Amino acid sequence: MRKHKAILRPRVADPKYNDTLVSQFINSLMLAGRKSTAQRIMYEALDVAQERTGQPGLEIFKKAMTNASPLIEVRSRRVGGATYQVPTEVRTERRTALAIRWLINYSRARGEKSMAQRLASELVAASNNEGTTVKKRDDVHRMAEANKAFAHFRF
Repeated sequence: MRKHKAILRPRVADPKYNDTLVSQFINSLMLAGRKSTAQRIMYEALDVAQERTGQPGLEIFKKAMTNASPLIEVRSRRVGGATYQVPTEVRTERRTALAIRWLINYSRARGEKSMAQRLASELVAASNNEGTTVKKRDDVHRMAEANKAFAHFRF
């Protein structure tokens, strides 16, 4: 470790659900500093998801985040001129960050009309353990499983 650890600032909860995870998701969803637009998209998506499933929108979101979060991933490690893909456990902060990133990216790639509908569809799919986000998580897990032989190179 070269320098001291970065100091994490306390997260501000979002106004509607009073949840820091929703706030973090909104900040990642935001483009060009348009926070109110990102909030509108997020809240609309949670409302649409609630209409489709009959469950509370926040519950669907939390379940989708849990299902999209990877437990292990591979990291490149150079040992004696060769590069190995070493499976390592994912830290909690990185786990949520990856889940958020994947949910947003795969929502943007969907074909529905508005971003709110795309996000709602991806959240509902992820909460049911299906969809492209969960497929990505499974691919990451499969990759780590395939490279289990190099686990002893863990750093």
